[in-house]
Amino acid sequence: SGALVAGGLLLIEEIERPFLTRSLRVADRVTAHLLGDDTPDQRVLGLLTTSVPAASGPVEALRRTRELGARLWYIRERPGAAGVAMAVAALTALGTPHLTVDLGRLAREDDALDVVSTAIREARLAGGSLVAGPIEVLADKVPAIRLLAEAACPVAIVGVRQWDPAWTPEVPVLLQAPLPSVGERSEIWRAMLNGHAPATVDPAGGTTPFRLTPEQVRRAARAAEYAAAAEGQPIDTAHLLAGARAQNAAGLERLSRRIEPRVRWDDLVLPPDTVRQLTELTARARHRDRVLDDWGMAARASKGRGLTALFAGDSGTGKTMSAEVVAADLGLDLYVIDLSTVVDKYIGETEKNLDRIFAEADRVNAVLLFDEADAIFGKRSEVKDARDRYANVEIAYLLQRMEQFDGLAILTTNLRANVDEAFLRRLDVIADFPTPEEEDRLRLWELHLAPALPREDDIDLDFLAGAFKLSGGNIRNICLAAAFLAAAEERPVSMTDLARATEREYQKLGRMIHVSEFGPYFELLRVTG
Repeated sequence: SGALVAGGLLLIEEIERPFLTRSLRVADRVTAHLLGDDTPDQRVLGLLTTSVPAASGPVEALRRTRELGARLWYIRERPGAAGVAMAVAALTALGTPHLTVDLGRLAREDDALDVVSTAIREARLAGGSLVAGPIEVLADKVPAIRLLAEAACPVAIVGVRQWDPAWTPEVPVLLQAPLPSVGERSEIWRAMLNGHAPATVDPAGGTTPFRLTPEQVRRAARAAEYAAAAEGQPIDTAHLLAGARAQNAAGLERLSRRIEPRVRWDDLVLPPDTVRQLTELTARARHRDRVLDDWGMAARASKGRGLTALFAGDSGTGKTMSAEVVAADLGLDLYVIDLSTVVDKYIGETEKNLDRIFAEADRVNAVLLFDEADAIFGKRSEVKDARDRYANVEIAYLLQRMEQFDGLAILTTNLRANVDEAFLRRLDVIADFPTPEEEDRLRLWELHLAPALPREDDIDLDFLAGAFKLSGGNIRNICLAAAFLAAAEERPVSMTDLARATEREYQKLGRMIHVSEFGPYFELLRVTG
């Protein structure tokens, strides 16, 4: 009866009494099952999911190992690889009934052991097997993992991380869930939309950067249908992108700042070569699967699938804005991580902080922007002590995790000279953001003085562009400050407002104001000062 009690089929009554005087009874759920009621236990009802089977899966691997007596499989997946869907497809093809449990829906991780035990019982009552994931939810709950491994029914576990032998002495069959090809993803989207999208809309093409499982595609397609219906419009690419973005997990927002991109290529004022580098970066992100998988170039890649870039330039030269434009072009959100808050003075803590960030990043479809990379790169120096050595380890570890991240990760730095050449060689794209020349500064002044902004005729943008060697960020600040000065006095923006705002910006920069720079407008400062 020990196995029956452990499996939740029998319950021990009156546990406060001496052992030999206790009684056993059949669990209520088992009694209900015997009487024909197959309503799942409430403890797992909210975790059950009817996963969409993937187009392909490890069917033969499961069949062969099952014939050898295997009862435990671990399917490792990359984001979008649909390990659960592939396990379901394989078990369905083998004619094995199955129960699929989404551990990510656990309300409290403290309930993990009880939920796993109940799920195993439900699978046994159904006479089938159990599919459970993601394993990351149970990574710190070893007893729950061991319960899965020792279950009296076949179990397929799915996760992103590598199987840890310390979890259980039971050795699972290790399988890898491949990413669906571009063609397979297109078929999945078409099947889920069920003809509701016009033939002119290419769902897979419009959502290429997104790593979505078939189940996530189903939810994204449904969200797109609802959004289009609410607007009284046919489904278009914008609806599909919004539905795909809605599948992102919220965990990364606790560790970063999420930006929904609103700027476009026309908003950038950069040298032509920098713009070309940015367009090449988006092309690599958009066509990566086709080149690496469909065209077989993955075998010739020297590192992981991750796409890494470095944006180098002074503050205010457009690095963050460019990352936002790249994300917008790909239809992805941008998550900004301030590395100065990640770096820890205690050895080893920085790596732990990065681990937490990338663990959450693997669950979203987004562009990662690691801002203030000088917090790490600025430490690289000649190794004189243990702290210097670990500072260099932190850089190597960050780049390693960026390469493993199955998406686009961007670093920004104000001091490219601080970055070692060995690390520069590991980056896919390096874009320089120089201080703008006079012609570009004039475009920036025109861009940041909005068309709807009321202005006086005395504004001399040619003078401002030629006299002040400022970055785009500084020019934006000046235009905004000048607009507030004018609004406070309920009048249009004048050259006086721009002169005063420029003076304030100089003070913020710690720079002296020279008469020669303000030229004929220097007296405006004295009059208003």
